[in-house]
Amino acid sequence: MATLLIVHHTPSPNCQAMFEAVVSGATDPEIEDVRVVRVPALSATVSDVLAADGYLLGTPANLGYMSGALKHFFDQVYYPCLDATRGRSFGYYVHGGNDVTGAVRGIESITTGLGWRRAAAAVTVTGEPGKDDIGKCWELGATVAAGLMG
Repeated sequence: MATLLIVHHTPSPNCQAMFEAVVSGATDPEIEDVRVVRVPALSATVSDVLAADGYLLGTPANLGYMSGALKHFFDQVYYPCLDATRGRSFGYYVHGGNDVTGAVRGIESITTGLGWRRAAAAVTVTGEPGKDDIGKCWELGATVAAGLMG
């Protein structure tokens, strides 16, 4: 059975709505043989990353960058996971008040360095997520999870 690790920092109702939609998509009953593990960014470990076959990352854009929690996650796992996780699939979503450019750039840079392969388009939202945004989050979760099916 494949494992999808969702690493998230979810400090606001908007981030929570996006996170719940991603989890709902990833755990859709049509997706078989994929275990979904949800871990807050400040609690995720090297062992969590090494045990997973793919990743979904979620963060707010804070002060023009990803959250400190997600950056801390990357700082902790980057070198210990660098060679062992190369080529694994991932996806991500970012919520911001008015701009997510720096957060997207940071995530893209770090995941490129890790050699991870983006399995779906990123979902970026500024302001309150609408119905279409929530649908894109669901689709993100489902797409990344389905890509891990046997």
